[in-house]
Amino acid sequence: MRQMRILISNDDGIHAPGIEVLADAVAGLGEIDIVAPAQEQSGASHSVTLNHPLRPLPVIRKGREFGLSVSGTPADCVKLAVHHLLPQPPDLILSGINRGSNAGICVIYSGTISAAAEGAILGIPSIAFSLCSRDEPLHWESAGHAARKVVENVAESGLPGDTMLSVNIPNLPVDQLRGFAVAPMGKSQYIDEFEERIDPRGNKYYWLVGDVHRADSSRRSDLDVLDDGYVALTPIHFDLTDHESLERLNQWKLSL
Repeated sequence: MRQMRILISNDDGIHAPGIEVLADAVAGLGEIDIVAPAQEQSGASHSVTLNHPLRPLPVIRKGREFGLSVSGTPADCVKLAVHHLLPQPPDLILSGINRGSNAGICVIYSGTISAAAEGAILGIPSIAFSLCSRDEPLHWESAGHAARKVVENVAESGLPGDTMLSVNIPNLPVDQLRGFAVAPMGKSQYIDEFEERIDPRGNKYYWLVGDVHRADSSRRSDLDVLDDGYVALTPIHFDLTDHESLERLNQWKLSL
């Protein structure tokens, strides 16, 4: 397997545990550069910063330079790294490991997914990794083990053009993982609930506390394989056209 240049980013921020787990998991597979948000950017989706400067700063972790933090979003980090910060474009972009699932509709909102999506847009093979729980204990060792296996396979076989890979890992010990399963994105939606609170000055504010509701589906999705203890691999591309509706819309009698 040839040595690669690997860019790692995330949306939990450069100080989150998952990004260190990912860097350790792929150590030895190539030259690693880490460029990640200075603060948590969960739910940032594919937003980019237009009205403020982006400031990269070195981050020291465990007594050594770990990477660069950027005062922006996950997509900002990938754009800035590829176009300016790195001496040459990476061969592979990795995002994560996210604390929490990015299966189902979470794909739309996730900054973890969007860091990888930006890589795919730039024509660079990209993978997003998520550990499907936010509650302790978190089995980071399982996430790192699965990530290594996936990266090794992508390094050997590549990914289709304009396609990124979303990898969701059940929060189980390594010996309880049942394997890998390729599955489509499941149907789900957020049930939005807002908790009303009062700040110290007596002003109302609202905190989003809703959760994801799973919709019925006849096909076996990423949500289903995760329930069964498999690591879910979902290829994602960003042509959002509903191709099945094109012919129907062409039959409309529209005129000006």
